[in-house]
Amino acid sequence: MIIFSDQSPTSTEQMKSMAAEVHQHRNGHANGKKAGLFDMFYNDIAIDLGTVNTLIATKRNGIVYSEPSVIAFNSQGSPVSFGREAWQMHEKTHSELRTVRPLKDGVIADFEAAEHMMRGMIKCARKKWYSSTRQMVICVPSGITDVEKRAVRDSAEHAGAREVHMVEEPMAAAIGAGLPVHEPKGSMIVDIGGGTTEIAVIALSGIVNSQSVRLAGDKLTDDIIHYFRRIHNLLIGYRTAEQIKCEIGSASPLGEELEMDIKGRDLVKGIPKTLRVSSEDVRSAISQSVNLIVESILGSLEATPPELAGDILDNGIVLAGGGALLKNLDRRIAERTGLPVYIAEDPLTAVVRGTGAVLDDLEYYRAVLV
Repeated sequence: MIIFSDQSPTSTEQMKSMAAEVHQHRNGHANGKKAGLFDMFYNDIAIDLGTVNTLIATKRNGIVYSEPSVIAFNSQGSPVSFGREAWQMHEKTHSELRTVRPLKDGVIADFEAAEHMMRGMIKCARKKWYSSTRQMVICVPSGITDVEKRAVRDSAEHAGAREVHMVEEPMAAAIGAGLPVHEPKGSMIVDIGGGTTEIAVIALSGIVNSQSVRLAGDKLTDDIIHYFRRIHNLLIGYRTAEQIKCEIGSASPLGEELEMDIKGRDLVKGIPKTLRVSSEDVRSAISQSVNLIVESILGSLEATPPELAGDILDNGIVLAGGGALLKNLDRRIAERTGLPVYIAEDPLTAVVRGTGAVLDDLEYYRAVLV
């Protein structure tokens, strides 16, 4: 983690210490409970149902599943694969196959496809064939509507869950990052996922103010597709654009700019073509969307009560989610806000780790549930 301020922010060691304390406290609660006689027959799970990736954690085994949120159907409408296998088929199918990404902007857009996908993924996450899902904790965007909540709950119940709990994504990310969510101390978390960017200030087990911006990793990928079509007359697919973003994408200039070869279809000649592109090209493509994310963070800071703003000045902003891995995004935010900015340890799994912590001790985290 890199600090970009002269203030005295929380150090990496302090953040790890806080995470360890939360983990120890949680384990103390969980270990104080006696396992029921029939607990071995249940497989309680926590799900980060993301636009791009779905991660599943269980009480006993931690994170057991992490694959793309994609499902493939045959011409009769029956599911044939999901996750990584379906992702390999994405944008390469024939008339007898179709792939579906059931989630859009962090919420379920295709109810039936989401149900089939969740059912298959939960089955893969089960360690024993005879176990059933008694409790399920799912994280949802902070700006979710009642209709969208109902869609999530119904999909989970149809996928086999007896009892469904929901926790807001920024809260789950904050818990997963080891922030002191129960204390009278302000913490700011920015969770940049595939469909939404969740910005929240958290204190006393609640979200003081939050903003759910339906602009995140997927929008950056679309920006790259449109940029190369407009500027270079090259049509590339979603998977290629995603690879470009991950490998050479950046939010501000790099010490040494990167390059890579990409393949697509020349829109003028109509034939396949290879093009050498640089990180400067990609930065130009995504600059507008990155600016909107940074401006949203500034807007949330303006709406923060002054006492909590002082805490954030001391403790900084924590980034989580796959978008936090965009090169130099932390530097860009730090330069714009003047605050220290940290990337959570393993930002891709912060949300599911936080959701798993809630599952481990529902009573301790009862106040954070939706």
